[in-house]
Amino acid sequence: MNLTKYILLALVAGVIVGIVATFIPEAYFSPVNEWVLVPLGKIFINLIKMLVVPIVFCSITMGVFQLGDPRKVGKMGGRTLLFFLCTTAIAICVAMVLALLIQPGHVPGLEPLAAAPSFEETPSMMDNLLGIIPDNPVASMAQGNMLQIIFFAVLFGIGISLLGNKSQTVKNFITETNDVLMKIINIVMYTAPFGAFALITSAIGSNGAETLRQMGMYVLVVLLALGVHFFFTYGTTLRVWGKMSLIDFVKKFYPAMVVGFSTSSSNATLPISMEVAQEKLKVPAPISSFVQSLGSTINMDGTAIMQGVATVFVAQVYGIDLTMGQIIMVIITAVLASIGTAGVPAVGLVMLVMVFNQVGLPVEGIGLIIGIDRILDMVRTSVNITGDAICAVIMTRVEERSDAKLAKKSQ
Repeated sequence: MNLTKYILLALVAGVIVGIVATFIPEAYFSPVNEWVLVPLGKIFINLIKMLVVPIVFCSITMGVFQLGDPRKVGKMGGRTLLFFLCTTAIAICVAMVLALLIQPGHVPGLEPLAAAPSFEETPSMMDNLLGIIPDNPVASMAQGNMLQIIFFAVLFGIGISLLGNKSQTVKNFITETNDVLMKIINIVMYTAPFGAFALITSAIGSNGAETLRQMGMYVLVVLLALGVHFFFTYGTTLRVWGKMSLIDFVKKFYPAMVVGFSTSSSNATLPISMEVAQEKLKVPAPISSFVQSLGSTINMDGTAIMQGVATVFVAQVYGIDLTMGQIIMVIITAVLASIGTAGVPAVGLVMLVMVFNQVGLPVEGIGLIIGIDRILDMVRTSVNITGDAICAVIMTRVEERSDAKLAKKSQ
């Protein structure tokens, strides 16, 4: 708890220093940012990211063989996928409705851009789906392709489960390796206050005061949509199916939310969010490992909200009226594009290229939101990992009710 308080204090201090930095001439702030803040932030993120691949592989493999029956894994996977897709669809619908009502693109001083920002070519939705199956699991781990790692880990866990007692040595090795990795995470977390301060100061200080002023309405709508989704969508599902109030949930899960805010990466936050879910929310390790690891890759509610608002915002700036067909296409594309997208910083912008291309909006418009996106990325990452943990809590309650029914039938 003391460490969490230090991280929160570092975040508050970073926000204050970052706001002050927006009024400092760039010539003075830029060297400090380049030589102090950015390196400190990268050190913190890299320390966590170096553990993500082994933790995801070990924890999912362990979760699958601890669940036992492969049919149980299939049922949980189907329920989890349905939950993630439904909440993502709700998120983007909320975002587009609010953006259409508030109209953040109709702000004096905002001008359309002529030059498009450079992005790598975005893969198609079919490529994302086909890319789930790795042709070389070792290469997938080296490249950090999370969905391929998850796919292989699930199969590996099923194979161990089917072998029964013959695979006891492998079970012990994976379980103990996972315990060692979790201990390393505890050590790494002592660098979190310094990393959190550096990341938030750099993110806010790098945006000039004029940028923050012009993009104020866009930021407001994104934050409003995130808030509505967080309190109403998550709060309702958690209360109805998870039998827990959102306030109790946040009290226990907020250490992971703070780290998610700092790193802007669902993958980098995964080890901490799983540890908090298992220790504070009492989610069984098998369910936490399976659901949260899967969610870090395919559950992008916060990112979907950004895409919905950004689509309407850019259309308004360029004076383009979106048809109902285009709005529906944005919803479908954003939901499907979330599958297989890496949980790393700024990935939402890459996904946004795919959405814009699908409905014929100018890609140049993305340049309007690049400057402010790093700050919003922090908030939506916290929303993303919260959705993963809430799903894990709900799956825990579903399994408890299922086990209770089976026990009642056997009596």
